Amino acid sequence: MHLVEAWVRRHATPCRVIRAFVRTMKYVFGVRFEVKGLKNFQIDGPCVIISNHQSILDMMGLMEILPDRCVQIAKRELIFAGSVGLITYLGGVIYINRKRTRDAKSVMAGVAQAMIDDNLKVWVYPEGTRNNSGDLLPFKKGAFHLALQAKVPIVPVVYSSFTSFYDSKKSLFTGGKIKVEILPKIDISGVKEEDISDLTERCFHEMRQVYFRLSGKPYTPIKQSTSSQ
Repeated sequence: MHLVEAWVRRHATPCRVIRAFVRTMKYVFGVRFEVKGLKNFQIDGPCVIISNHQSILDMMGLMEILPDRCVQIAKRELIFAGSVGLITYLGGVIYINRKRTRDAKSVMAGVAQAMIDDNLKVWVYPEGTRNNSGDLLPFKKGAFHLALQAKVPIVPVVYSSFTSFYDSKKSLFTGGKIKVEILPKIDISGVKEEDISDLTERCFHEMRQVYFRLSGKPYTPIKQSTSSQ
């Protein structure tokens, strides 16, 4: 068995202790979550879940809505991020070394096979890094290649902006409400390899519109290409 497949299967059910701990922390930080669209997680079979990523606060929100038999994919550097790295490691996050393309592709291949064999859902942050700028970063294509390889639908999840109560650069944190919306699944049965860029663009713009709506901010369209490798 591929080592990645073994890791995915071992961590398919998140550690209950970690989930309980992270969910408790929302009371310590004074964070409230308003969730909409949970019914869209009711999918028979595996899927790729994509969401925007702003800070460790995402982890609290994720534990509010994380479906059963779901694993996460994140950049390898996160494992060295102190307590955050420890939590993600114990929670079964699969780390991708983005600087070594061959290794990343091998990991994704193992994840895709495990998804099919064991009916798993995989959570990916297509921005590729934490971003609390007040907008979305261009999406990388890895999550969309994974969905195509496994032949599974994509479910977008959008968190509202944290900027009104959280600013890491200014050491500002006052607590507040975070809106989370799970969007309907995107069927990719007719998508081919050459369509990946268009699919990435489509998801980016749809999620960006929802992000601005949830954040109560005016939406400004972006016309130029926003996807990256």
